[in-house]
Amino acid sequence: MTSRVRFDKAAPGVIQAMLGLEKYLHDCGLESSLLHLVQMRASQINGCAYCLDMHSKDARAAGETEQRLYLLSAWREAPFYSERERAALEWTEALTKITEGHAPEAVYALVREQFKEKELADLSLAIVAINGWNRMAIGFRTEVGGYQPAPRK
Repeated sequence: MTSRVRFDKAAPGVIQAMLGLEKYLHDCGLESSLLHLVQMRASQINGCAYCLDMHSKDARAAGETEQRLYLLSAWREAPFYSERERAALEWTEALTKITEGHAPEAVYALVREQFKEKELADLSLAIVAINGWNRMAIGFRTEVGGYQPAPRK
């Protein structure tokens, strides 16, 4: 598939704004492993090949297991995710598919059991950010496959 527009080149302010979100999320205190799962799950739902390629590579580079990545789309049936991760994945699905239930009270109650208010705000921003990235990458047909994770420090 051919890229439509290199939005990072056409409008550098767009990429800088999105990277500002990423910097905040990196420093917010949420577990990076949790953020990787959220990024992967939203990207699965949205069908974003570029983001799936990127975040699977980043997750593996950070030590995530192949098994947890492979079974992420069936997380409800797989025993490999903590209660906190399950709540985050449920919230990810609710916010990503916002027109299907408008973040139901039951899902909110579940996620509030696992996350403090600040954490929930940060988790929600992470979901907003990945959905934004998905829409940019899908809309502009960002080329898939060339991404390499930064070397671990």
